[in-house]
Amino acid sequence: MSIATTTHLNFRGDARAALDFYHSVFGGRTVAVTQRDAGNVQHPDEAEWVMWGEVVGDNGFHVMAYDVPSHLPYNPGENAVFVSVRGDDPAEITELWGRLTVGSTVVRPLEPARWAPLYGMLRDPFGVTWVLDVAVPHAS
Repeated sequence: MSIATTTHLNFRGDARAALDFYHSVFGGRTVAVTQRDAGNVQHPDEAEWVMWGEVVGDNGFHVMAYDVPSHLPYNPGENAVFVSVRGDDPAEITELWGRLTVGSTVVRPLEPARWAPLYGMLRDPFGVTWVLDVAVPHAS
């Protein structure tokens, strides 16, 4: 038996735009089920909000997203979650970084660090903090 973990991001009305952005960066396929699709519309202005969505890339990338309805509490917090994207190919990480920085605020530029050949951190247009780095092999 095996398990997998997936980052699940919560938004308030921006989940579809976030999924579209992540799809533009990582490719793959996007699925978005709206409150209307699920027959769960409680507020007409939230009918097109995402009840369940995801981007699944051919490269192993997977993120899920949801719009928290207005009748539920929502406090995204500050630095509550980082999404880490780690790879072993500097060119691939650099390419993803270039696409992910569009509209984002760079917290730390993608550059060599003492602990990794490349490391960078940014906050995307949806308030999500991303860390991208190139993995360093560790001795077993």
